[in-house]
Amino acid sequence: MLSRFMSGSIRNLEREYNCTVRLLDDTEYTCTIQRDAKGQYLFDIICHHLNLLEKDYFGIRYVDPDKQRHWLEVTKSIAKQMKSQPPFTMCLRVKFYPPDPAALREEITRYLVFLQIKRDLYHGRLLCKTSDAAMLAAFILQAEIGNYDPGKHPDGYSSKFQFFPKHSEKLERRIADIHKTELIGQTPDTSELSFLQKAQMLETYGVDPHPCKDVSGNPAFLAFTPFGFVVLQGNKRVHFLKWHEVTKLKFEAKTFHVYANQREDLKIILTYFAPTPEACKHLWKCGVENQAFYKLEKSSQVRTVSSSNLFFKGSRFRYSGRVAKEVMEQSAKIKREPPEIHRAGLVPSRSCPSITHGPRLSSVPRTRRRAVHISIMEGLESLRDSAHSTPVRSMSHGDFMPRSRSQMADSGEAVISDENYSPSDSVLPTPVAEHSMELAVSRQNNGTPCSIEEEKESEAGTPSPDTGDLDGKSACSATGVESALTEVEQVNKFVLSVLRLLLVTIGLLFVLLLLLIVLTESDIDVAFLRDIRQTPEFEQFHFEYFCPLRRWFACKLRWAGSLLIKE
Repeated sequence: MLSRFMSGSIRNLEREYNCTVRLLDDTEYTCTIQRDAKGQYLFDIICHHLNLLEKDYFGIRYVDPDKQRHWLEVTKSIAKQMKSQPPFTMCLRVKFYPPDPAALREEITRYLVFLQIKRDLYHGRLLCKTSDAAMLAAFILQAEIGNYDPGKHPDGYSSKFQFFPKHSEKLERRIADIHKTELIGQTPDTSELSFLQKAQMLETYGVDPHPCKDVSGNPAFLAFTPFGFVVLQGNKRVHFLKWHEVTKLKFEAKTFHVYANQREDLKIILTYFAPTPEACKHLWKCGVENQAFYKLEKSSQVRTVSSSNLFFKGSRFRYSGRVAKEVMEQSAKIKREPPEIHRAGLVPSRSCPSITHGPRLSSVPRTRRRAVHISIMEGLESLRDSAHSTPVRSMSHGDFMPRSRSQMADSGEAVISDENYSPSDSVLPTPVAEHSMELAVSRQNNGTPCSIEEEKESEAGTPSPDTGDLDGKSACSATGVESALTEVEQVNKFVLSVLRLLLVTIGLLFVLLLLLIVLTESDIDVAFLRDIRQTPEFEQFHFEYFCPLRRWFACKLRWAGSLLIKE
């Protein structure tokens, strides 16, 4: 029986799974992994395949059957993390955006970051004004189709490529004009670098949005960037906290809390509600990892973080990896010959029903590559060429911020685009949300009422005088309901905490009772135990309960032993 059990375990350990990883150029790499292989093993295989040394900025992402995104943890078994059945499908993505992409040591790293940001632009995660959008798209054209050639590029050629979820004909003409006149002679690597430097200046650079709601029920997107924690509502950045200001990240069920000290006399707590507890835990883990990566000086300073309730320790998580400063120091030591990069041109979106995101990397043995065609999605409204948001003060960025960006504005709300921030659904396995949210600038930012001037600046529209009072009463009523719900939730949390304390107390008393019984029934000769043994209550317990129970256990053990001997 024991030999059959051991042989079965060996077979399980030798079991192999097929794993497919979608790369940033939408090709696929397929490999075979052992059942007990850890995430680090797969990640190293992918980085070796790509000839990538500056790999700390990247990660492998997967989606569970409930369509919740996760980052593959390198210290844990792959099979235990995946909730789906093999074969497994994952994707390589930028996990930590470089604070300064131009400072990356190798061109292959810049190229992969370029592909990621181009993907962000296409799916609406990187939002910008029309003038910036035209420049970014022109850089992509120059990098991937080269110089303008009248023989190859007829009038309207830029409209055959899809750079954004949706854009206007005027923007297409502006993209073509920049490509024809301003970028002639630029090499692909120069255009990609210019693209990265331009994208880095945008407020939504490095944003991987997590859809949530504030305490007033207003939709919002939470994100972690190289410079700090960001909250986006409508077309504005309503909160920005530098990493050194954030003191604690905490979650409980669907509730996510951010504790920060903006000044010695100003401590704030931001509270948001995720769609599901799993989404909230993913948000918390992303925040813990980003804060450790960008804030700490050394990886030895990383500590295990607990998102605890009042009496229970809650979830525990520890970031495993190097921090940004160590990564840059290690990159400076790279002295190899630059690896070859195989680029290919853009695929026109109107020459076929769908488009691809661009270049293809070279193939190697054991690799299956195919172009993954991605349907054009409607996520954002058409970028308005004539719209101009009212300028509002912008919050300054952190220590990693380039000077040109930190000089942009002072603290306050920042208008980040002509349009509301509403990222479109991404193609699996990296969905952002189940639905595309139509966000307006909220009347209340995390429970704090906006001024009348701020409401007038909102592009979502100002209520007419006839309906203004009614809308105000509705807003107040909704706020009152939300406040009542919040109080009920707080009472429920307190009751649950008391119940947990009671259960823990009962459990400890039961363990202490068992320990006392073991000590009194042992041969330990201590005055305290002798006094207990001489009491009538103990003698009654010993002869009426303990001795019969001990004989019953001994009988069962002898019976089980005889069965094992017969087999």
